[in-house]
Amino acid sequence: MNRLFCLVLIVQLPTCSAVICSAAPPGSVKVFLLAGQSNMQGQGVVAMDDPKDYNGGLGNLVWSMKHSVSKAKMVHLREASDKWTVRDDVEIRYKFRDTVRQGMLTVGYTGYGGSSHIGPELQFGHVLGDHLEEPVLLIKTAWGGKSLHVDFRPPGSSGETGPYYTQMIAEIREALMDLEGRPYEIAGFVWMQGWNDMVSKAATEAYADNLVHLASDLRAEFELPHLPIIIGELGNGGPASDGSDMQRFRQAQKHGAENIARAKFVVTHPFARPAELSPNRGHGHHWFGNAESYFLVGDALGREMLELLND
Repeated sequence: MNRLFCLVLIVQLPTCSAVICSAAPPGSVKVFLLAGQSNMQGQGVVAMDDPKDYNGGLGNLVWSMKHSVSKAKMVHLREASDKWTVRDDVEIRYKFRDTVRQGMLTVGYTGYGGSSHIGPELQFGHVLGDHLEEPVLLIKTAWGGKSLHVDFRPPGSSGETGPYYTQMIAEIREALMDLEGRPYEIAGFVWMQGWNDMVSKAATEAYADNLVHLASDLRAEFELPHLPIIIGELGNGGPASDGSDMQRFRQAQKHGAENIARAKFVVTHPFARPAELSPNRGHGHHWFGNAESYFLVGDALGREMLELLND
């Protein structure tokens, strides 16, 4: 009986590695899923410096690489020729308004098109690419102004499944089909979202449970019960005052993450920068468009993902 059982395992393991499972063949593409709303889309200004609309460029990426406290960490983003670095080992795919943007990682994979903005994906991809031997693919599914309570509502929560949960799954599967037979492993999921739930008392109260269901349903969808999951704090505005809506919401995020096995809650509010040193002084919900903030958020998300992978 034991000898027969071992033979069955030997036959089955290669079949498992050809689909979504952790026993992927050596050299398989490591796939990371990035999802959320506008701050995952990316609102960090790259180079625009109009005095009226962009505060003379203060806090944009070009300025941050010369003047911010993080400038020494950013040198890899630009080549000696002043062109933005394009990685040859990290690919990214982002579909926005029926247009698929896909290519090697560099600035510009946001909802704006061109190279005008960055999101957390930029430094996240650099961190993962620097530490993993396998090629990396980032699949980003993000839409501005969407809640977990309604728009991304997972099937496990009572009520109607949110249309953007359904669209997220469909776009992930579409992206995986585009690999056209290349072996891959879905290696992690990053969730950066929350503003539209924070401004609703009912959504805040339900957020922790909805987050647990989101993790459970996503893992079930792809048959990955131990998929590493990162939850990025809604860090906009820096420290939250006691009893504020922001403080209550961050506590709900943290509580939800603590009830998900193999998940980490990543604090991001220390990365907030003041409006007067940022491009979009009236956009507190978008970190004032500060590129350093988005860079540091991506860096923290990436490093915590590596910790989970090492576990």
